[in-house]
Amino acid sequence: MAGVERRNPGEPEFRQAVHEVAMDIIPYISDKPIYKELMILERMTEPDRIVTFRVVWEDDRGSIRVNRGFRVQQNNAIGPYKGGIRFHPTVNQSVLKFLAFEQVFKNSLTGLPLGGGKGGSDFNPKGKSDREVMRFCQAFMTELSKHIGPNTDVPAGDIGVGAREVGYMFGQYKRLVNRFEGVLTGKALEFGGSRIRPEATGYGCVYMMQAMLAHHGESIEGRTCLVSGSGNVASYCAEKLIELGAKVVTLSDSGGFIHDKEGLTREKLAWVNELKNKRRGRIGEYVREFGGEYFEGERPWGVPCDLAFPCATQNEIEADDAATLLANNCRAIAEGANMPATPEAIKMIQNNKNLLHAPSKAANAGGVAVSGLEMSQNSLRLQWTREEVDQHLHKIISTIHDQCVEFGTAADGHIDYFKGANVAGFNKVASAMIAYGVM
Repeated sequence: MAGVERRNPGEPEFRQAVHEVAMDIIPYISDKPIYKELMILERMTEPDRIVTFRVVWEDDRGSIRVNRGFRVQQNNAIGPYKGGIRFHPTVNQSVLKFLAFEQVFKNSLTGLPLGGGKGGSDFNPKGKSDREVMRFCQAFMTELSKHIGPNTDVPAGDIGVGAREVGYMFGQYKRLVNRFEGVLTGKALEFGGSRIRPEATGYGCVYMMQAMLAHHGESIEGRTCLVSGSGNVASYCAEKLIELGAKVVTLSDSGGFIHDKEGLTREKLAWVNELKNKRRGRIGEYVREFGGEYFEGERPWGVPCDLAFPCATQNEIEADDAATLLANNCRAIAEGANMPATPEAIKMIQNNKNLLHAPSKAANAGGVAVSGLEMSQNSLRLQWTREEVDQHLHKIISTIHDQCVEFGTAADGHIDYFKGANVAGFNKVASAMIAYGVM
């Protein structure tokens, strides 16, 4: 860790991600000299390459605008780099390195032949016209196209990058290379996309929770659930929970959270999706429409619950929040967002063996799993039904859960899902790196 901190100054998110993995991997490899001799963990923490580039575009007023673009290609030991593109003002090298590093383990857990990467820009699509977004996406892809390909690096969407942005980028890539190939996932169904892709991360998070509870003889039905966020991950997580008979009582955004004691319904959730995706409104408007309470500037973790699903952003569960969840006898947490709990919160949760906790690299893997399935469909020139894709997704998440159990079960029978996910993800990538020799 001292070496990582020395080589990566001013990158707290990346250093936190490495620390969380190293806490489990270093004890695991202590009696396995080949991993230490070949410095496998040290090599995994160093990206294969980072591409940084200027993105110049023209707004609707005719003014020239300049943003910064990135692509972090972390590790391709088991397959082409795979990971989303994020457009958000907070995007910087540290955030993308943390996401790319996590992506390596997440992709390994799916069992699909995918390496890890991540990219994006500090461009903010909010408040921009469709034509401004189009011009930015075309300028971004003009540079990015030099570094990606269906067997090299296959980006997808992420925060700020939905079907619209993917469509603009895919169109520009096709224009530049004069080939129709599966270089992006998250595409519309009309040009090679997969069913269930928008829902995949939220659904996968619920499937992971379902598998954890089932392993302990419990179910989701009838449980009171907290969901943070109100974007794709949160809304589809809530949708699947409602379908399985749970009671979802919260959603949130950067302004605060709503608490509906009666529970969200499909109709209420559809209204929220309309609010967030088309009107770009704030979650507080929910209270005027359906009642309930709005807590400005707060997070939902103080509301008593059985199950918690952090689906908003990194480090949204702090030590005080973890203490509150534990005091309220929360049974389980499944992370829909990337690294949503601080190290202090994770330590508190892991010290309490009555709370099940699925880390994001396991619970958040549904999105990349269906992205991998989209790549398979593109290669086969096929498009599977919704039921077929959902069946594949469910099976992949079940396999991830089984790996966590295999590598995370202690002598007393307690399952450390963090350790299980980290060790299982590490093993596959490390084996491939050893097979290649020193490179």
